[in-house]
Amino acid sequence: MRLLVLGGSAFLSRAVAAEAVARGHHVTAVNRGRSGPVPDGVRHLRLDRADPVPVDVAAEDVDAVVDVSGTPSHVRRAVAAWPGAHWVLVSTINVYADDADPAGPGAGRLRDPEPADVGPAGPETYGAMKIACEQLVRDGVASAAVVRPGLIVGPGDPTGRFAYWPARMRRVLEDPRSADVLAPGRPADPVQVLDVRDLATWIVDLAERRTVGTYDAVGPVTPLGEVLDGVARGCGASPRWRWLDDATLVAHDVRPWAGERSVPLWLPRPRYDGLAAHDAAPALAAGLRPRSVQDTARDVLAWLRADPTASVTGLTVEQEDEILGRA
Repeated sequence: MRLLVLGGSAFLSRAVAAEAVARGHHVTAVNRGRSGPVPDGVRHLRLDRADPVPVDVAAEDVDAVVDVSGTPSHVRRAVAAWPGAHWVLVSTINVYADDADPAGPGAGRLRDPEPADVGPAGPETYGAMKIACEQLVRDGVASAAVVRPGLIVGPGDPTGRFAYWPARMRRVLEDPRSADVLAPGRPADPVQVLDVRDLATWIVDLAERRTVGTYDAVGPVTPLGEVLDGVARGCGASPRWRWLDDATLVAHDVRPWAGERSVPLWLPRPRYDGLAAHDAAPALAAGLRPRSVQDTARDVLAWLRADPTASVTGLTVEQEDEILGRA
C-alpha cells in the first residue's frame, strides 16, 4: 500500500507512520519538518499545508491517506489533491454538541460545522472545525473512514495529561511519605482512555481494508477507580487514594482534564457524564484492540524515566499538599 500520512512526526500521526512502515508499506509523511523527525524508513516530503499542494506532489499515486488535521483549509486542499485515495480522517468526540450525552455516530447531536480556520480553538470551535473537515472528506473522496477519538494516551503524548498519573506513582516509589494521593471525583466515575499505539494500529487496518464508516475511537468505559488502580499496578506502586468529591475540588480551584492546577482524567458531573461514556462496541467490532491501562502506564513511566523533557501537566507537589491539608 502506498500510504500518505499528513503529519507523521508527532504522537498519533508518527505512530501511524511507524506502524505502516513496519508492515512493509511505502509510507510518505507530509509536514513542515518542525515537530521532529519522521520514523526510520518513512519518506519525508516537506510541505506547509497553508500553501497550495505542488502539482508534482498532487500527481503522486496514493492508495490511502491518513489525516489528523482539524484545519478546514488544510483538509480542503488535501482532498482536492488526492480525491481518488481511501481516506482515514482522525476527528474527535468534541464534534458532539452535548457533553452530557454519550450518544455516538448517527445518534449524538453534532455541533454546527465551522468551515473557516478559526483560532485559537477551544473544544467547541475545534469540534465545529472537525465537523467541517469530516464533511469535506465525505463529500470529496472516493471512500473514507472517520474516527472520533476521546482521550488518547501513551508514550510521547505532548499534552502530559495521562502522564500525570505515572509521574505521581513514580513519586510514591521514590518517597513512601507521598503515598497518600489525591484521587478526583468518585471511584465509579466513567473514564475512557485509548493507547496511541492501539489507535495507530487500527487506523492502518482501516486504510488497508478500505473500511468505510464513522466510529467513536474509544476504549471501553471503565470506572476511574479501576483505571487508577491499573496505573498503580503498571508502575509497581502502592498508593493510598484520597478521594475528593467534585464540590471539594471546585472549592480548591482544581481544574478538570488537563493543564495547570488540574487533576487529569477528572471531569465534573453531571455536565460531562457523556464525554467519557461513549459506546466502544462498534469500534471493537471493526477491529480496535485496546491494551490494558496497566501496560500503558508501565510504558509511560519508562518514557518519563528515559526522557526528562517529557510533558507532564497537573497539580504540583505543593498544590496537592495544600488541598490534602499537608501544607
